[in-house]
Amino acid sequence: MFRNFGKRTEKAPDADTVVPLWPQNGSAAEAEPSAEDRKLSAFLELKSRMHEALIERLNLAVIDKVEPEELRREVASLVGDVLAEENNPLRADEFRRLVDELIDEVLGLGPLEPLLADPGVNDILVNGHKTVFVERAGVLEQTGVRFRDEKHLLRIIDKVVSRVGRRVDESNPWVDARLEDGSRVNAIIRPCAIDGPSLSIRKFSRDPLTLEKLVAGYALNAQAAAFLQALVEARMNILISGGTGSGKTTMLNAISASIDPRSRIVTIEDAAELQLQQAHVVRLETRPPNPAGGGAVSQRDLVRNALRMRPDRIIVGEVRGAESFDMLQAMNTGHDGSMTTVHANSARDALGRIEQMVSMIGMELPLPAIRAQIASGLQIIVQLARLADGQRRVVSISELTGLEGDVITMQDIFIFRRLGKAADGSIAGEFIPTGIRPQCTALLEAAGARFDRAMFLPEEA
Repeated sequence: MFRNFGKRTEKAPDADTVVPLWPQNGSAAEAEPSAEDRKLSAFLELKSRMHEALIERLNLAVIDKVEPEELRREVASLVGDVLAEENNPLRADEFRRLVDELIDEVLGLGPLEPLLADPGVNDILVNGHKTVFVERAGVLEQTGVRFRDEKHLLRIIDKVVSRVGRRVDESNPWVDARLEDGSRVNAIIRPCAIDGPSLSIRKFSRDPLTLEKLVAGYALNAQAAAFLQALVEARMNILISGGTGSGKTTMLNAISASIDPRSRIVTIEDAAELQLQQAHVVRLETRPPNPAGGGAVSQRDLVRNALRMRPDRIIVGEVRGAESFDMLQAMNTGHDGSMTTVHANSARDALGRIEQMVSMIGMELPLPAIRAQIASGLQIIVQLARLADGQRRVVSISELTGLEGDVITMQDIFIFRRLGKAADGSIAGEFIPTGIRPQCTALLEAAGARFDRAMFLPEEA
């Protein structure tokens, strides 16, 4: 019935004539895979067969205990045997590449391992099994990395989430997880991901960023860094605010290095990714519901439990809901020096978001009472932004100064002032003090924090 659907002809085609379903105009040539694509597909097919053979022959129960060089020799020997059985010789470079990728498949995350090992890559974004993007220096670029098929990508996703006791399937098609180094992972599969599984990895630097390194990278200036260190030493409660990918967790890690090493710190996160350097740290992580729908542990549950653990400081990776109320209660009841992050586009928006989240607890607290809790619990808001050129900057450090009526008052101590665009397209600007001396100066001095009052003068910038 479809014989005449396609090119128009004056007469019906013969039975042996192939009639194209679509106008040609070069489309057939475009649809035919290139020689490079065919070669890559053949290599992926070979690697898949080798991987199945390795699973059958290797003792996976003890593979983690084998020395890397011994494992390489064992894998190379097995690959050589299988290639000999198939009468399929390979060049030396192809053989080495095959062995390397098979080891990555067995021990790591397969095709993603080279990207995870590349220090220049900040984010890895997998859009289906054929397309992988990375972010370098704030700019996205497509890579030549690909998976053999959708099943291959799903196997890698399952390997990631199962390591942290989580699952992803049709009944629970998305999941937040982490890698062993703390890198943040999000995966979503069909039916929610229409074009196939998607995997997003926010890499964590193996060498944690310090305030000194952030100053060297122009995220803020030395005076502002010294001020943040003084705030942490004086046990001020700090809220770090910013959009997605603006560097909130990185900043939280950096300023937490100034916490007294004798303090008992309890961290609470959805996926544990904070890299605190102190010895006395208790790390808590939420738990999703089990297949029966029970057993979930929320951040609010963990914040409540943390209050019974004799913490000196409580650090919540990010407040997203009702746990914000318990966090404010902790800040107002003796747990000074606590810190958390929130998604917001400005310091004022951050306060509005905290108000909304506290309202979610269902206690019908009056708005003036909520704002009074915020104004007394929080002292400092550090606002971050990811600029259009990919740079991550501190755009303001603001101090909450109290309430005037029902309005929380605040003042900017440091700001980032944009000056335009440089010749290379990057955003030019300077991070400067506003000239306002913070009200907490006396508290900083009383706590013995180290800072210079002159840092707040514009001419010292």
